[in-house]
Amino acid sequence: MDFETLLAGWEGEHAVVRHDAESGAWMFVCVHSTVLGPAGGGTRLRVYPDPADGLADAMRLSGAMTWKMAAVGMPRGGGKAVLAVPELPTGEPRRRLLRRYGELVASLGGSYRTAGDMNISPEDLDVVAETCPWVYGTTGRGGNSGRGTARGALHAIRATVEHVFGSPELAGRTVLVQGAGAVGAVLARELAEAGARVLVSDVDETRAAATGCETVPVDGVLESEVDVYSPCAVGGTLNPESIPSLACRAVAGCANNQLAEPEDAERLQERGILYAPDYVVNAGGIIQLIGLEDEGWDESQLEERLAGIGDTLRTLFAEADSEGITPAEAADRLVRRRLDVARAG
Repeated sequence: MDFETLLAGWEGEHAVVRHDAESGAWMFVCVHSTVLGPAGGGTRLRVYPDPADGLADAMRLSGAMTWKMAAVGMPRGGGKAVLAVPELPTGEPRRRLLRRYGELVASLGGSYRTAGDMNISPEDLDVVAETCPWVYGTTGRGGNSGRGTARGALHAIRATVEHVFGSPELAGRTVLVQGAGAVGAVLARELAEAGARVLVSDVDETRAAATGCETVPVDGVLESEVDVYSPCAVGGTLNPESIPSLACRAVAGCANNQLAEPEDAERLQERGILYAPDYVVNAGGIIQLIGLEDEGWDESQLEERLAGIGDTLRTLFAEADSEGITPAEAADRLVRRRLDVARAG
């Protein structure tokens, strides 16, 4: 799909497209919504088959950020940025690209505020901040949002286990964490410390083993008999082909856009698998950054708000049961209500 078709069919507020001649990178900044406040969202640095794939990714992820911010009650809208590069840059070329990207974000006047995402570290964000005041998650401020994402997911998994088994206790429960990156590795350790039996799978077997947990081959993830499947890597792992093979009681993970299509929520429900909506489960990172950097929270206030992710899920599960709908639909209804109230106000 080309740029023109993507832009014409997008429901977001605006998209900025810039080609960086020196690096050959395409910079895409997509602001999906500012109804609840300035748009916030991470920056993804990635090689794509085609530049238009990078724009499509930014559009899709910016919409997910709108939903995420609204679902957990943060005063921000949704945005996302993608740097689609011919190859991942290093050294001085990387630094120059990040500084030019910072200039682009700065030119938007605060309507979009960026943080880290795939292949963007707090150290990279320090470089972006040299030319832009609208940066979350640098080394000197909010830090790596992975810890907040993982901690929020721990609360989410407790709430999910409670709904399925009647108790939030994780001791004796088995959780399979798919993806041992900045979030998945931390989550695996948190789960193990809470008493769960933790299985970890990653395309990099060394990284999976480094968690100290049992490892599972990539091709054995779906069929592993576990209480909770926690996807923490790429999206789209829940689809018409994979769902019939799942051997879990619930899904609660940190990956974005876990459902390949909306109908997959119904497919999970038909199989008796409880699905915790991903944009609620993985909201801990943005809660951490906005809370610490903008709201002035201390660590105890942050932990209280991260625990609120579990409370939100408990409410959504109860509404889904009473209304005969999926938790995904209950979450979407919550978001729509909050956006409608903001527009009306």
